[in-house]
Amino acid sequence: MDGAAVATVRRFNRLVTQRVGALDDHFLARDRPLGEARLLWEIGEDGCDVRELRARLGLDSGYVSRLLRSLEAARLVVVQPGEHDGRVRAARLTSRGAAERAELDRRSDELATSLLAPLSVSQRDRLVAAMSEVERLLTAAMVEIAPVDPADPRARHCVREYAAELQRRFSGGFDPGRSRSVQDEELRPPAGIMLLASLQSEPVGCGCLRFHGNEPAEIKRLWVSSAVRGLGVGRRLLAGLEAHAGEGGSETVRLDTNGSLLEAIAMYRSSGYVEVAPFNDEPYAHHWFEKRLR
Repeated sequence: MDGAAVATVRRFNRLVTQRVGALDDHFLARDRPLGEARLLWEIGEDGCDVRELRARLGLDSGYVSRLLRSLEAARLVVVQPGEHDGRVRAARLTSRGAAERAELDRRSDELATSLLAPLSVSQRDRLVAAMSEVERLLTAAMVEIAPVDPADPRARHCVREYAAELQRRFSGGFDPGRSRSVQDEELRPPAGIMLLASLQSEPVGCGCLRFHGNEPAEIKRLWVSSAVRGLGVGRRLLAGLEAHAGEGGSETVRLDTNGSLLEAIAMYRSSGYVEVAPFNDEPYAHHWFEKRLR
């Protein structure tokens, strides 16, 4: 990694933490540090499972427990067994906690205004645009991609969303029963693999790879949630599947796609795939692509 780039990121982090008051034990001039204030905001009006709070904020269970105990002691939060599952703890705001959250919201607006107020109109526009871009790029960096068993509930969720999107986008709809089937055992090593993309522990994308002996490996079910479109997640999934294909001994990968998926077709072509003659009888395919890995 470029040393100058790392130094720039560190300098940016120092400036932001100082400017937003993250170093102050009395964040926004209240009686609690930033961690507790953020937890109040994340719990929200409807409450939140404790394990979801941990996943969303990327914090270990011990630290979240300490924050919650402090908020409980201040009578801002109550932690109780979940409504539908007593084994899951849920945090909810008390009336006092809801009032404190509203006050934090008000003061956060004032802080944001104070960042923009000294700037000219054009400078404000540049800062807001830059912040939006930083937010998108940081979100992209938070997406994790790892192998998953195809029977995992998160994998099942992605496959359902994949089919639902095809149903919406294909001119004649999409019937999974007509499409060439992919069985779970075909997506488990050594027969194949399934990759899952996650953002804050929530599934946001998937991609599958099947090996066919001496024939080219085949990529299937490449899907990315609309919540993270444009962040490069599809390309990362595609590159990950290609890497696994190469590690498995394949010199070539293939895939087929529907003509209505223009963004996917553009991604395949820009990633080095070339259109070839049909190599299967997939009824929903209009284009067949191939890429040499070596």
